[in-house]
Amino acid sequence: MIPWIQLDSAKTPDGAQELRLKRRGSEFSIMLGTNELMNSRLSGSEEALARLSCRRIAGRRQPRMLIGGLGMGFTLRAALAELGENAEITVAELVPAVVAWARGPMAELFGGCLDDPRVIVREADVGQLIRPRPAAWDAILLDVDNGPDGIVHKSNDALYSLQGLAAARTALKPGGVLAVWSQGPDSGFTRRLKQAGFAVEEVSTRANGKRGARHVIWIATNGSRP
Repeated sequence: MIPWIQLDSAKTPDGAQELRLKRRGSEFSIMLGTNELMNSRLSGSEEALARLSCRRIAGRRQPRMLIGGLGMGFTLRAALAELGENAEITVAELVPAVVAWARGPMAELFGGCLDDPRVIVREADVGQLIRPRPAAWDAILLDVDNGPDGIVHKSNDALYSLQGLAAARTALKPGGVLAVWSQGPDSGFTRRLKQAGFAVEEVSTRANGKRGARHVIWIATNGSRP
């Protein structure tokens, strides 16, 4: 069996933990301690995050999408495949090393999508891009940490708090979509979305086609489109 090789490592934003990029043949893995955060063979639910969101904003002339978390680029590539030439997709990634890995060791996996003219990459906290002005985005996609129950960086919890969800709703255009990926269900988070004024759909999806672990995607809609 081909052994795993560690290619690089980086501290989490609080400096308390370490992310490790590993490779085995053509397969990549990003680890946090003993937890595998993502694997290049398991892209189904991250791609579904983009597809489900894009369907809700189909037909908009110049859709603006904000993606929180670059990861291995699965969500970004799926969004680019769904949206037209007039779209603009901003990706916020908190850990600079993840962007460097995307342009370096994992460049083949990303397939040049970071150079697509529709894409803007910001090395920043996605919360900072949500808050500045109202009605800025048609869709906000959050694949940050492990979902609402974070393990990488505790400040991510603010995104999923009632205050953070209210800020996201303000940042969305009428009929806009907040889509959230999670490793598992969270009834408390569903309640908070509703308390924040969203119409909520909870979707169960597989990590790898019809197989693999079941993940959860919340599709939260900001009222009706005018």
